[in-house]
Amino acid sequence: MVSAGDFRNGITVEMEGNVYQIIEFQHVKPGKGAAFVRTKLKNIINGGVVEKSFRPTEKFPQARIDRKDMQYLYSDGDLFNFMDTETYDQIALNADAVGDALKFVKENEMVKICSYNGNVFAIEPPLFVELEITETEPGFKGDTATGATKPAIVETGAKVMVPLFVENGEVIKIDTRTGEYLSRV
Repeated sequence: MVSAGDFRNGITVEMEGNVYQIIEFQHVKPGKGAAFVRTKLKNIINGGVVEKSFRPTEKFPQARIDRKDMQYLYSDGDLFNFMDTETYDQIALNADAVGDALKFVKENEMVKICSYNGNVFAIEPPLFVELEITETEPGFKGDTATGATKPAIVETGAKVMVPLFVENGEVIKIDTRTGEYLSRV
């Protein structure tokens, strides 16, 4: 059991028959009245976000989320296939469950599959990936004083904004949480 006074970002709790992950929390002590905890919660099954306030003494059962490392094999239409590298069991997930989590992930790379009671609700790609640029416009010499960027398409088909000096065929490092260019490799 987790009390509302112990809430932290990323904790998952069960309430009202649903499983919520805490995105933001704030302990509020008004001048008058009792203290309370204001939270922003994400329903991990359907993705909806709600804001709720709790008394610090309220308790909720902590939800057990299973995170398993699996290898992304390939996509077949709207099915995405993953394999457990220890048992060699394979699972196929539809495009709704995957979302855009794989836009920076190449085939045969490792990802984390997050599930609750056997139902997959999210896929966590690695934090940083190295991808080759397949298409970008040439940069102009001397046009770097402003730190300007240009669009580039990487080998997975995702679009990334890169500095003007980056050319076709170069391998770049990308932060998958924000989709931002970090450096050349």
